[in-house]
Amino acid sequence: MGLAKTEIFTDLQNEIAVIAKAFGHPARVAILQHLFKMDTCVCGDLVSEIGLAQPTISQHLKELKLLGLIKGNVEGTSVCYCIDSENWTKMKAIISQFLDQDLSNKNCC
Repeated sequence: MGLAKTEIFTDLQNEIAVIAKAFGHPARVAILQHLFKMDTCVCGDLVSEIGLAQPTISQHLKELKLLGLIKGNVEGTSVCYCIDSENWTKMKAIISQFLDQDLSNKNCC
């Protein structure tokens, strides 16, 4: 597998690619939807809610946390997760700006 050569792209292009990675797996989308639906910190019902094994859920949570879309707090023996609202707002602005681009030449092909 080749290198991504991320250094040849702009910071914005790399940031959009990182954000898109969060939505690149349906389990991460389901986790985010569940966290929004609950509107509170979720401490362990993700396995039963999503229907995947605990290690799989943990890996997706780790990825979402690394991407900055969720944050976690240790409560007793478990980690509780919620949406990182500041980073979510930033991500929405970046993606909205990217998706709001319009074609200037409507008769391309």
